[in-house]
Amino acid sequence: MQTVKVDLGDRSYPIFIGADLLKDDSILAPYLGTSRTVVITNEVVAPLYLETVEDLLGKQFSSAIILPDGEETKSLDTISRIYDHLLEGKYDRKTGLVALGGGVIGDITGFAAATYQRGVNFIQIPTTLLAQVDSSVGGKTGVNHALGKNMIGSFYQPRCVIADTEVLGSLPEREVKAGLAEVLKYGLINNAEFFNWLAANSESILALDHELVSEVVRVCCEAKAAIVAQDEKEAGVRALLNLGHTFGHAIETVTGYGAWLHGETVAIGMVMAADLSRRLSWLSLADAQRIRRVIEENFGMPVVPPADITVEQYLDLMSSDKKAELGKIRFILLKAIGEAVIEGDVESELLESTLTAGSQLCL
Repeated sequence: MQTVKVDLGDRSYPIFIGADLLKDDSILAPYLGTSRTVVITNEVVAPLYLETVEDLLGKQFSSAIILPDGEETKSLDTISRIYDHLLEGKYDRKTGLVALGGGVIGDITGFAAATYQRGVNFIQIPTTLLAQVDSSVGGKTGVNHALGKNMIGSFYQPRCVIADTEVLGSLPEREVKAGLAEVLKYGLINNAEFFNWLAANSESILALDHELVSEVVRVCCEAKAAIVAQDEKEAGVRALLNLGHTFGHAIETVTGYGAWLHGETVAIGMVMAADLSRRLSWLSLADAQRIRRVIEENFGMPVVPPADITVEQYLDLMSSDKKAELGKIRFILLKAIGEAVIEGDVESELLESTLTAGSQLCL
């Protein structure tokens, strides 16, 4: 087992990484508190791991909330359903919540924990690669709105994160690839060596080689922990973690939550960011082409955005993005592989060229 610390003073917490961690109750015990614990999961994960987590919690397990699977579940209606369960069961402020699932479950559970009786403890047990390398770490919680993704939420840190890499073997290939989009992001923003290593080992990583996947999770968690320790609430450097997300969130919102996996739209968004960086003469054509090639060919991810999204739709949604300031879009772009920057001044003609490039992005 490996341990990565997210250093936030008295709110610091560990990320435990390794195989079969859900079989070791000694890991979780110090973070449970003394009251009842409610597990929040979904109808896909529950048959696979809920009983294991019940055994892990022992006598402190009280009940489970099993939600529908999918991004469309990430709503205020779902949060209200969780409140109903907790209030009807007379759960108090010492109650603990456990998020057992992917990014959607983690975000929902974290937001419920942040807001129920003004805050109760919660623990993240991420069961997807995307959640283990990214969304379970750093305290971003929340739900979607019809007019924008993740527009309602809170920064609220878990007590600990348990990333059991053994559970990744139950993921469909599409989910594995979606998680690897967030993995590649870490290489692109500030670690060219990691990006190159991922490209060289793509076949084994896609096959979920245990040693390589554990290394992937560790490197990503260490990178995110370092950034979150510097900038917990995204006033500066943490915005770099949104590479690909400004474009990607717009695609998710226009096409309807659930039509694309989050990681798939991030993959497309990173190619769009690379294309715009090339048009700004920041990123070389060779690097832009390599980014597209690694995402598309090495990892089999989509790189072409839906053809029916208009420039106007992109601009409307991106100007409402959480990173925008006074309606001005702030982009995360690339000066090189491994060097990301935040930029708010982009010529409209160049941006429109990227938004309409379609299958010609980065070519």
